[in-house]
Amino acid sequence: MVDNNPTEDQPTALVTGGARRIGAAIARGLHADGMNLIIHYRNSSKEAEALESELNTIRPRSAHVLQGDLTALPTIERMAQETIDLFGGLNLLVNNASSFFPTPIPTHKHNSDKAVTEQQWAELMETNLKAPFFLSQALAPTLTERKGVIINLTDIYVQRPLANHALYAISKGGLTTLTRALARDLGPAVRVNAIAPGALLWPEVRNRSREARIGKNTPLGNRGGPEDIVEMVRFLAHRATYITGQTVPVDGGRSIAS
Repeated sequence: MVDNNPTEDQPTALVTGGARRIGAAIARGLHADGMNLIIHYRNSSKEAEALESELNTIRPRSAHVLQGDLTALPTIERMAQETIDLFGGLNLLVNNASSFFPTPIPTHKHNSDKAVTEQQWAELMETNLKAPFFLSQALAPTLTERKGVIINLTDIYVQRPLANHALYAISKGGLTTLTRALARDLGPAVRVNAIAPGALLWPEVRNRSREARIGKNTPLGNRGGPEDIVEMVRFLAHRATYITGQTVPVDGGRSIAS
């Protein structure tokens, strides 16, 4: 039975980008396991506060929201300190927040004005790679003390880059390497793994023809959803006690399809 009056002794998770979509599903799943939840958001204040209220209705004082721009190092350090202050420490960090947009490379001189910009590089690298590293570093002492876990959300496009998304693939490839490096540097106290989702949650602006094409090339079809990521997060967090430094594809077999 879950205690309705949580204390600092209960396990706590921080989910970045936890207000919406897969992040919110992860937050709900971990909360159902009895964890205190810290829900990070950047701009989705309405969704974050609604989720906080939902979880606190189930179990009072078990969820808090933290706002922050993860591209700014002072913000990352503030969030780490506030995380510790809220519940006394951290057991699980889920680096879920991510930026995703195309960065096509022009191949003709007359398109040179559409070249990938340094600002686009910075946004993708800072959100998808810099933030997970510095947040993990800032929280490493409390995670070490509690023998905690870090889970990073990468992408199957690391192995099979999506056309016109070179910078995104590079940033997630760096996160895959970071997963292995942190597993070595923070072990044996902290386990660090990654999940590489496939096409489990369609963009809010739907592209039906692309969805059908992806489904045709996925051995298990289009039946996957956020709940599949949630179950892998729960497994890696609670039960995979002898697994570290690994990236697990959750993609219905798309990464092995021709």
